[in-house]
Amino acid sequence: MERRQLGNSKIDATVITFGAWAIGGSMWGGSDDKEAIEAIQASIEVGVNCIDTAPIYGFGKSEELVAAAIAGKRDKVRIFTKFGLVWDKEEGEYFFDGEKDGKTVKIFKNARKSNIIKECEDSLRRLKTDYIDLYQCHWRDLTTPVEETADALAQLIKEGKILAAGVSNFTAADIETASKNVLIASDQPPYSMVLRDIEKELLPYCRKNNVGLIVYSPLQRGLLTGKFRADHKFARGDHRASQPHFQPEFITRTNELLNKFKPIAEKHKATIGQLVLAWTIAQPGITAALVGARNAAQAHENAVAANIKLSDSEVKEMTSLLDSFQYQSSSR
Repeated sequence: MERRQLGNSKIDATVITFGAWAIGGSMWGGSDDKEAIEAIQASIEVGVNCIDTAPIYGFGKSEELVAAAIAGKRDKVRIFTKFGLVWDKEEGEYFFDGEKDGKTVKIFKNARKSNIIKECEDSLRRLKTDYIDLYQCHWRDLTTPVEETADALAQLIKEGKILAAGVSNFTAADIETASKNVLIASDQPPYSMVLRDIEKELLPYCRKNNVGLIVYSPLQRGLLTGKFRADHKFARGDHRASQPHFQPEFITRTNELLNKFKPIAEKHKATIGQLVLAWTIAQPGITAALVGARNAAQAHENAVAANIKLSDSEVKEMTSLLDSFQYQSSSR
């Protein structure tokens, strides 16, 4: 599978990277541990070299599942994880209320140096490794100076506990500030055919300054597979039920758009989801697309998208259809 360098770092990433948010179960209506492990292992077998996770995904469960899946395979994968969303103390910037073990817990953005150092040790323990390839600030914490966050990352690099520093959901201005204290290898923003906000400022900035872009939710949390219908009923605890992209009218309009892509998908013997991923990684400035999978079959289907080579005219045709589509804004 094609690999691309993450900005000016020494980290390379396969264009399709495994996203381990859903396997944490929290906010996704639960998950099956055995199938989750098999999904990661299937991804590795077909060439995916990066697994992206975070402590908040299942309150540590996702990282533990990643550890179980890569046991004996650490040399074959790059581990990307994050810090900065805490539930064990009310410190930093309040973010949202979550549910842990049937109880409501307050989630805070906390990018203070002391917390970052602690979180790194916790993640190393859960992941059963002595280093993290890419360590990313999950969200900007407005109660903490960006410089303090960057200093902590620089310290962890010096100590050999992480190989590269990254951010997630950062603006161009935030990256610019952080870059004065530590080399920022990448940003991880949301990006999909129906959520193209980064094209206005962030994408041009990252291209100009050689900052990698690992985009999350390129399939818009499953919507762009074309498998959802307007009357879909979500499992209890599935956050998508309240998302604007999953309201009946938007699902209907999205499926109408996807139907227009079918001739191109059929030409490449691809599913709609695979075609969407191929379009995503064909966009200039996009380093990799982060894609989740709940089982081995989904993981394999996602990975195969890397083999689809769209022509310039096909990319242009798809983009032209998208330009006339009314988008929704959303965040995780």
